[in-house]
Amino acid sequence: MPSTAESAFYLPRGEDRFLATAHTAGPWSSDAQHFGPPSALLVRALERLGAGRESRLARVTVEILGPAPITEMAVFAKVERPGRSVELLSGELVAGGKAVARASAWRITVSDTSGVATPVPESWPAPAECPPSYWPEGWHEGYLTAMEWRSVAGDAAAPGPAAVWVRQRFPLVEGEEPSPLQRLFTVADSGSGVSGRLDLRHWWFINSELTVHVHRDPEGEWIGLDASTTVGPHGVGTARSTLRDEKGPVALGSQALMVRPR
Repeated sequence: MPSTAESAFYLPRGEDRFLATAHTAGPWSSDAQHFGPPSALLVRALERLGAGRESRLARVTVEILGPAPITEMAVFAKVERPGRSVELLSGELVAGGKAVARASAWRITVSDTSGVATPVPESWPAPAECPPSYWPEGWHEGYLTAMEWRSVAGDAAAPGPAAVWVRQRFPLVEGEEPSPLQRLFTVADSGSGVSGRLDLRHWWFINSELTVHVHRDPEGEWIGLDASTTVGPHGVGTARSTLRDEKGPVALGSQALMVRPR
């Protein structure tokens, strides 16, 4: 596994290829990535697709096809359906010749709706006013320590809903400043972990996808995550999140969960 001294989640290895570092390691296994960084890497590829007009990604769904190993990967993206106002994009993440994730996204042409924008609800306390947030004992380091966590409400180390501020300690790709949406997606896949209702020593609650609807690009380094999880009676759950910056909400996230005893 790459040294934790490395300075980013991914090291560039030529066009469309990246080497995952130990900072990407997820809490369930030290051999597989947390899907925050891979989701952000797919968004990076989607953002680089040329557009004829100023536009924004409005919805991105990442389908998780299997564990993402901590190894070299290739990332591809294309325009599936061009359009004047709305376009469908797709992306794929490949490791060892096998697709481990696919993304689809709707890209919408920008227009001025500032006069009818939804009012911003009550603000959160600033990150500097919030205490550090800690994770349950037994979760693997890597991604969890590569991010800075501050608690707003609830407790990420205890069952139930929780709200946190999060920011990256490292860039997504070495030598690059992450875009606002890359920062957002590096955090968005953490909703199910922040709001986990079950003891991870006895239960799996792993998401098979991540869907994020974005209505505004976030500003600044800190991303707020207000999450809750619902578990059904047949091994299926849903984690829902409101994502925000220091000015207010910017996106809604959801994750379909496989829930079963370990």
